[in-house]
Amino acid sequence: MQRIFEANDILEASIVKGLLEQCGIKTALHGYYLQGSIGELPVSGLASLWVEDEDATAARRIVEDYLSGSSQADSSTGE
Repeated sequence: MQRIFEANDILEASIVKGLLEQCGIKTALHGYYLQGSIGELPVSGLASLWVEDEDATAARRIVEDYLSGSSQADSSTGE
């Protein structure tokens, strides 16, 4: 497995996880329960998304699209 995204928080991690899974990429979210340790750990960088090696390239493209503000939905609706 490869780490393909480090989220700012659990909400962002969940959004990106959903995007990846909509595209058929199984995604593991690590660090979900660390959010409860806020105060003892740094606030950001606790949640990361991991995918199988063979899905890493496609997953990185999806994450790049998310970070740049574009999405597959934009291109299909003509927006």
